[in-house]
Amino acid sequence: MPDKDHNSQLEELIRQRIRTEGPMPFAEYMGLCLYHPEHGYYMTPRRRIGKQGDFYTSSSVHGMFGRLLTRQLVQAWQLLGSGAMTVAEQGAGEGHLALDILDCLRDEYPDCYAAVDYALVEVGPEHRRRQRELLAAHADRVRWCELDELSGMTGVILSNELVDAFPVHLVEKSDGSLREIHVGVEDDRLVEVVGQPSTGRIQAHIDWLGAGPLEGSRGEVNLAAVDWMRKVAQVLESGLVLTIDYGYPTEELYAPHRRRGTLLCYHRHRSHEDVFAHIGCQDMTSHVDFGALIRAGEEEGLETLWFGEQYRFLMALGFVEELMRLQALETDPVRAQALRLTLKNLILPEGGMGETFKVLVQGKGLGPVELACQRPISAIEIG
Repeated sequence: MPDKDHNSQLEELIRQRIRTEGPMPFAEYMGLCLYHPEHGYYMTPRRRIGKQGDFYTSSSVHGMFGRLLTRQLVQAWQLLGSGAMTVAEQGAGEGHLALDILDCLRDEYPDCYAAVDYALVEVGPEHRRRQRELLAAHADRVRWCELDELSGMTGVILSNELVDAFPVHLVEKSDGSLREIHVGVEDDRLVEVVGQPSTGRIQAHIDWLGAGPLEGSRGEVNLAAVDWMRKVAQVLESGLVLTIDYGYPTEELYAPHRRRGTLLCYHRHRSHEDVFAHIGCQDMTSHVDFGALIRAGEEEGLETLWFGEQYRFLMALGFVEELMRLQALETDPVRAQALRLTLKNLILPEGGMGETFKVLVQGKGLGPVELACQRPISAIEIG
């Protein structure tokens, strides 16, 4: 009987690759574990999100997240002239955020809904299948495509917890030299092998940032994230890029106290650091280097409009007002309390998603703008 917590076929494929070609860079190993076409974690049928899965996302906590995000999308539509607009969501998971956004547009902003072309950029066939089922009511507004097919688009490119799952190069600084972690085979087991950097791009990236792992420390270099941001900037003709994820500015990512980096695995809501456990059956992530995304975007013509914690973003878009509205509709005090506790997780600075998660808003072709998400918290009226 196949082990649902470990993909032995994928492990054997990895072993064979190493036996044939030698140790592989950790980034290649991570890519196979997550995205192998037949056996990768994100490519096979499984429950990943929610109570029965391995992790939660902001959109899986409550539909309010999508409703508030919709307000920023509608303002973008207005700033772009209220004409035809594409909303491109990459890495949409099972489609819950897309559903919340499209439901809100249809019910509260019908003119914008009629103008929106919702494009889902999704590599996983199982995710595409689930998205088609979930979004059936919006079939005339939704399509699936590759990022390259959106070249010249006007609108918003949106991602929520996408970049943290890009394969990363794992490196460490020792005796003044940069070394890269590879994956090899020893006594028929997968093991770490420390070797020379597999590509000159790693050192070039660190030089470009002016930051990297300190002496005696380990960290991640996410070349794929920078490549992705450059492509996004090139695809967008005018509009916004909204990137929501957990991460840090560059200097905080490589801070002296973060000696082991940020790489983590998630399996059934338990986080751990064993990258050789549950091969193909666990999520693997690293915190996003938002400084690198900002710099890459600016070099490709994007303007950084706003960057900050998720709780500030949601508060500015009306979290408090929406919570009060929902509570007023709830007559059962027990359910009202449960609602408050659920929604607090979206904005709690400690123990919740509010501070760990950041939001990066970049723009192109908009000129001077004052976005809804830039509303200061001091301007929020309570009561």
